[in-house]
Amino acid sequence: MAKKSNTEYLKKIRGSIESSRKWRKQDGYDATWTRMKDLYRGRHFDDYINQDQMLVNIAFSTVNVISPTISVNYPKITVSAVASANAGNAVIAEAVVNYWWRRGDVRSEFRRAVKDVLVAGHGWIKVGYRFVEESKVADDELDVTDPVSGGEGHTEMTIREDAPFAERVSVHDIFVDPDATTLKEAKWVAQRIRRPIEEVKKDERYNKVVRAKVLVAATSKYSDDPSRKKIKDKEIGYAEIWEYYDIRKGTMSIFSESGDGFLVEPTKMPYSFGQPFVMIRNYDIPDMFYPMGDLESIEPLQRELNETRSQMMNHRKKFSRKYLYKEGSFDTLGRNALESDEDNVMVPVISDEPLLNVVTAFPAIINPPEFYNQSSMIIGDIDRISGVSDFQRGTSDIRRTATESSLLQDAANARTSDKLSVIEQAIAEVGRRMMQLAQQYMTGEAVARVTGKDGEPMWVTYDRDWLQGDFDFEVAAGSTQPHNESFKRQSALQMMDTMAPFLQMGVIDAAKLAAYLLQFGFGVKNPDEFMMQAPQGAAGPDGAPAAPGAPQGPMGAPQGAPASGLPPELVAALQQSQGQEQPAPQQQ
Repeated sequence: MAKKSNTEYLKKIRGSIESSRKWRKQDGYDATWTRMKDLYRGRHFDDYINQDQMLVNIAFSTVNVISPTISVNYPKITVSAVASANAGNAVIAEAVVNYWWRRGDVRSEFRRAVKDVLVAGHGWIKVGYRFVEESKVADDELDVTDPVSGGEGHTEMTIREDAPFAERVSVHDIFVDPDATTLKEAKWVAQRIRRPIEEVKKDERYNKVVRAKVLVAATSKYSDDPSRKKIKDKEIGYAEIWEYYDIRKGTMSIFSESGDGFLVEPTKMPYSFGQPFVMIRNYDIPDMFYPMGDLESIEPLQRELNETRSQMMNHRKKFSRKYLYKEGSFDTLGRNALESDEDNVMVPVISDEPLLNVVTAFPAIINPPEFYNQSSMIIGDIDRISGVSDFQRGTSDIRRTATESSLLQDAANARTSDKLSVIEQAIAEVGRRMMQLAQQYMTGEAVARVTGKDGEPMWVTYDRDWLQGDFDFEVAAGSTQPHNESFKRQSALQMMDTMAPFLQMGVIDAAKLAAYLLQFGFGVKNPDEFMMQAPQGAAGPDGAPAAPGAPQGPMGAPQGAPASGLPPELVAALQQSQGQEQPAPQQQ
């Protein structure tokens, strides 16, 4: 069978992308994602009416309660070597991949993808490698008398960037095989990239003949703004570039929306792991490729809540008290007093008829009280479906004990922990791909800043050889969640109470235990600064060495020695565990 030409292959690729577009349009995926984004940002009303419309954006609150609980902090990525021979390299790899996450600002990109997961149901992270060189003219060693150089400096190439990267890609710009139900089943995946037309035509990585024929596919959002000059030049605007990854063939190609050829002809995928996209999924739907987000299930209730509150507001505006009176019973002074909004006003009546026949209140139609309870019922339904309680939202007005709060927090985390495991798995996959790219493309040496045992900064110099090996990547459980300092301190004190019998038995090192509590319970980066070690062979009061069983203060210091700088709760716990009483404050 004859091999297909590039023209036929490009036609087939464009047909596949068009099929994916029709599939997403017919099933309403793009429209749903846009509607969910509008729901999140508060654009809930599509039609114009004469009455006021009230908006209570519970969707915004729901997303911003869940998002910080799963992606607020930098992750702690742990790297373990598969083979014992690479154990040393695993230590360097762990320090480097965590440094990349901070230095490359991957957390910001990942948090944007997490927001896509909650709003649209899924998010995309693209992992690649960036190598940037810049030329610099060096004339510091130039001999201006040299006739060969002519007084001109020589050009030096400086590597400005040589590291992997991870970036978020919009859910609207990734197209996949319509017949796939998971990314592993997809035969191909493509990314749509919008670039300025000038950059495309100057990019030397593209075919010179093909890039010259690329046409503008879109213009600036402000091109038709009357306050700006209307763009009429076809060379000003944006071109749509497609990166197409054929997973079955293991090839990658680049072409534009318009044109007859490839900007980059089909070539072997440049990444050892295949296509570069990591998909983060929210609520999976059986036999469906695209999952569902947190807002899609509460959208009808959100719109009902808006309608209910709008009706309540308009009803309150229309309610006004009116009175019926017999016109001949009041003169001008009486009518003015009756219409006055002042309190305790005397209203003269000139008629001899009974007052009940002179004036009476006009009956007003009042909605039943249950009408005003609808909003509370709807919000309760939203909380039940989304799994976000008033306790998580911070709107609970009930005082609870620490035990009750802990139980409520554990119950609230039941559904969040599922999302957290998905996020941690995606972080580990991104870290694994970044390391594989460094093993494949890194050219020279680099320096990574890591944190030492006591919190001091350290710099590690490494190259590609230090990163070689097969590693397992995991994320420390809960490392991306917000840190509760009060909970950490309370846990540290509870640990101190638990260890008290073992301290008295002498099976626990009090100094090491105190250092651990200072570092992990109270956030002290260098606990050794607080440690007070008695010198070896220290003499007692009579000049003899101190007895082995002499009473010692906290962390091995003599009893009564000051423990300045330590948190008072920890000092009290240490003294109590060793059977000591806190010294009474001295009288001034």
